[in-house]
This record gives sequence, C-alpha cells and structure tokens, in this order.
Amino acid sequence: MDMAFCGIGIDRQEVYIANIVKCRPPQNRNPEKDEAIACMDYLRNQVMLVKPKIIVLLGSVALKNILGEEYGITASRGNWVEQKGIMYMPTWHPAALLRDDNKKIEFWNDLKEVKRKIEEIK
Repeated sequence: MDMAFCGIGIDRQEVYIANIVKCRPPQNRNPEKDEAIACMDYLRNQVMLVKPKIIVLLGSVALKNILGEEYGITASRGNWVEQKGIMYMPTWHPAALLRDDNKKIEFWNDLKEVKRKIEEIK
C-alpha cells in the first residue's frame, strides 16, 4: 500500500492503516463475524483517536464490517459514502489486484479520487 500511496502523491505521514481484526486468522482466511465483532471496539477507539476525515476501505471484509452487510464491493467501489462526518471510499483489496489485473486501473482511479478529496478538504 505504501507504494500505491506514494505513486499517487499521498504522503505516507497522512495515512494510518488499521485492520478489522488485530490478528491473522488461520490460513489467512477472511475473519469470521465473531472475530470481527471481538475486535470492533478496538478499531472504533483507533478511529476516535486518529479522527480521520477519509477512510479507504480495502475490500469486501472492511466494507461490510464498517458500513454494513448490505454493501457489496463490486457495486460500492469508487463511490463515496459519508457517515458520521467521515468520508469512506471502498475499493479493491490489494490481494484482488494480484488475482485480476483489470482491477488495477479501477483501484488506481479510486486512489486518485481519494487524493482529489484530500486536496479539497485541505
């Protein structure tokens, strides 16, 4: 992710990276619902301390756990969602880019939109 932010011109000092769960599930599988719920208070506290104006949601797990199960990554990616004064940009998880080269352009465009929004907010 550092290279993507650097490549788009987003200073790494402006970025805080957090995960839905705080430990890797066995075999690197997606976290189960109870695992995500167990870590959610910790994540909420991180967000309260950092006070982000923008959160980039990388992939379906992040999207569904933060914004809700009704969201799907394919339909949501690239579209801003505002909740409680925070702007969310859902996009592809970096692992998806390794599986499908076609997603790289969409991912890049989503990050360019994040960069544009950062400049707008400043």
